[in-house]
Amino acid sequence: MQVKKVITYVAVAFVVFYLFTKPTQAAAAVNGVFEGILHGADQLAVFFTNVLT
Repeated sequence: MQVKKVITYVAVAFVVFYLFTKPTQAAAAVNGVFEGILHGADQLAVFFTNVLT
């Protein structure tokens, strides 16, 4: 359990460091993730629409 806790703290520290040192790139990364999620949801909707019709 201790190793998992340490890895979590290191990951959070890295994210905070990245946000403060490169905010523009961090925002672009978040936008990219959301665009990917939306694209995947759209593709699932198309799939189920085609399956059910």
